[in-house]
Amino acid sequence: MTSTRMERNILLFLCVANSSRSQMAEGIARSLAPEGVEVESAGSEPTRLNPFAQRAMAEIGIDLSGHRSKSVDEIDKDRVATVITLCAEEVCPAFLGSAERMHWPFDDPAAATGDDFEKLAAFRSVRDQIAARLKGYFDSLSC
Repeated sequence: MTSTRMERNILLFLCVANSSRSQMAEGIARSLAPEGVEVESAGSEPTRLNPFAQRAMAEIGIDLSGHRSKSVDEIDKDRVATVITLCAEEVCPAFLGSAERMHWPFDDPAAATGDDFEKLAAFRSVRDQIAARLKGYFDSLSC
């Protein structure tokens, strides 16, 4: 017999623009998540995928070229098991579902100034911080 009820198995990364941090977190989490866990990202005011996020992720073998900024309204709230907000200096969007909520504040690399090398360095730094945090998160789930 097949159940018509959808399983709560989405891990959602949420920020304002869904252009950098949440996109990088989605890409990294998809590479680390155990089978059965779906990974999504969204924003309260989506813009566009930041090209520096795409470049930083390509350096570690993760392709974001198929990604686009999405509104949190596009996510099936009833299927979200965990929401992780990634905002640091700005006001994080609220998630109105009944999911477990976590907050991991990371500086917005899109706010970095300087030349392209300095901007890319900011994205690399945040990417690596997110990757370390996600490795610990998924390791704790397997215990």
